[in-house]
Amino acid sequence: MLGGAKKSFSTDKIVLEKNISTINELISHLMQIKPEDTLEFDTKNLLIAVNGVDSSALQGYDTKLSGNDEISIIPIIHGGSSRRIQFSVAQSNVEIFDILFDKRFHRDFLDELRNKHKYLIIQAINPQFLLSVQHAKKILAISLHAKKTKTMLSRKIETDILLRFAATTQISAAIKVVGRKMNMDYLIIAMGKKSSLNRLYFELKPFLNPKPLSRNNHPFLKKQFNVSKNQLSVVQSKDSLEDIIVEKATVLV
Repeated sequence: MLGGAKKSFSTDKIVLEKNISTINELISHLMQIKPEDTLEFDTKNLLIAVNGVDSSALQGYDTKLSGNDEISIIPIIHGGSSRRIQFSVAQSNVEIFDILFDKRFHRDFLDELRNKHKYLIIQAINPQFLLSVQHAKKILAISLHAKKTKTMLSRKIETDILLRFAATTQISAAIKVVGRKMNMDYLIIAMGKKSSLNRLYFELKPFLNPKPLSRNNHPFLKKQFNVSKNQLSVVQSKDSLEDIIVEKATVLV
């Protein structure tokens, strides 16, 4: 349970010993066992996932449940929801999470997230280093191709992705400039099966930026990569800065 649901029951996890056959029965049961001195449990505005799959994509509140199902319950706060940024690259499912800083994101948070979601490739980057979704697609395509052809800049594709965004072969330099910064917002880029991405989404949803990828990073990246007006004028494309930066990532060996 997350957000208001967690506060309503004074816990983030409930193990049910009673047999529950549908989500409707689950909601009724939770209303019966909710402590009286906690916040009201709004049953009409809930996002409920069964094993990482949104119940609205199943049979809604009539969705059948079995004994080993993991149910995630998240209150819906109207007016503040964030759209999901999902796409595919080289037959790989990808999602970008624009994360707002929270004091719970300690130094080892990323490692813990990777251990919890072992079937996903997860990397965190400084949000200033992404121009657009298209920029991310191009960088990830380079890293995935490098993995396929065994030409990655590092043993791990997570590190290769970081190096490509930084346009450097030096891991320490990439971590310093593009890596996640403590006490700051950051982006998480995850690749894997949709069901695994759904589980990660439900965990990160309370911390998502309601206006994802809305920063104008062109001035910063133009300065960061020493791109001149003359260089930009030579490249005839919709986003010449993006193409120049991607080219820098492509030629790394």
